[in-house]
Amino acid sequence: MTRLFTALEIPSNVAMHLSLLKGGLPGARWIDPENYHVTLRFIGDIDGRTADEVAHALDRVYRPPFKLTLSGLDCFVSGKTPHSLYARVEPTPSVLELQAEHERILQRIGLPAEGRRYIPHVTIARLRGASSADVARWLAMHGDFRGPSFEVDRFVLFSSRNSVGGGPYLVEEAYPLAA
Repeated sequence: MTRLFTALEIPSNVAMHLSLLKGGLPGARWIDPENYHVTLRFIGDIDGRTADEVAHALDRVYRPPFKLTLSGLDCFVSGKTPHSLYARVEPTPSVLELQAEHERILQRIGLPAEGRRYIPHVTIARLRGASSADVARWLAMHGDFRGPSFEVDRFVLFSSRNSVGGGPYLVEEAYPLAA
């Protein structure tokens, strides 16, 4: 079985800006900058034949390059417990349409629909045992974060090992966006 997802890569200069946010939050496991990305569609664990079908189907995506901007920080919560910190990605029509196209393609080849609403983001830390108060203080100190805009000229099909999250990720296929 192969665990796959589609994503946008984060350029090294933007990753450096994000990495400067590390620290000051007990219970945070910070993601390594080389593993920062914007997930478009989590696919999950699939067999080799389906993985080949996914890789082939994504080759049909034809979209122009576009710009993305990271603006602000937030956290995802399960129940009342914060579980990850992330940088918000401004939800431009380009990124939302690209994600929706991935969703349609993957459903067309028989994969189940993603059950969660899509929120474009870059996870910067996983939280275990971090108190809501500590997370709120950290966000208050850093929440006005704004990263440099960057050009998106491709998306990738990543594989990952079955783990708690945060990498390492391997680019299985890269799909250039057409001008």
